[in-house]
Amino acid sequence: MMSVHDGHRKRLRQRFMDEGLDHFSDIQVLELLLFYAIARQDTNPIAHRLLDHFGSLSQVLEAPVEELCKVEGVGENTAVYLRLVTQVGRWYQKDRAARVKMLPTLESCAQYLQPYFFGQSVETVYLLCLDAKCKLLCCRKIAQGDVNSTDLSIRKIVETALSANASSVLLAHNHPGGMAIPSYEDIHTTQNVAAALQAVDVNFVDHLVICDDDYVSLMQSGYLKAGAEG
Repeated sequence: MMSVHDGHRKRLRQRFMDEGLDHFSDIQVLELLLFYAIARQDTNPIAHRLLDHFGSLSQVLEAPVEELCKVEGVGENTAVYLRLVTQVGRWYQKDRAARVKMLPTLESCAQYLQPYFFGQSVETVYLLCLDAKCKLLCCRKIAQGDVNSTDLSIRKIVETALSANASSVLLAHNHPGGMAIPSYEDIHTTQNVAAALQAVDVNFVDHLVICDDDYVSLMQSGYLKAGAEG
């Protein structure tokens, strides 16, 4: 016999199949997700508790597993499932971006890199390596730190560029939950990286600070001297 909860689940699933998520509220999106982690139970109160606790849907999906488990009705399996959502989204975007082979402009480099930072809650640094014709050779994670900072190894950047036989490289890192504004440390580190790469004949294209769908170029902002381009 179908319960009232089963009927609600069926209607919400069918609405998603017919319309997508465009007209769903945050509560309804979270309810729908929870259907697949919590069987035969009213997930509306749990969805409300999660949103009340974390403040927004994005913050729920970015929350650590141990914090999610503190909310009444959320067990470890449910917490891992919710944490998986942004990670799968990030993987999907990276996989799509990986099909791109040529990155001839700064904008194309930024568009390629942005999925790598999707859902990242800590500062992370990536190095994009290109050949002389701007063909993508590789994209490597160089460092990862806490929410405000990361330890960056200039030696690792140089070694990564040389091992990829790169003609040029572009550095990028994110500012989780902040703004795409370079800090003093970003500028100082960038200048040191540019000098180190110039010494080994690798063209340093730029350093991008990325926040969600926004980015700032240190080159375009005037923080890199023309001579640093190699």
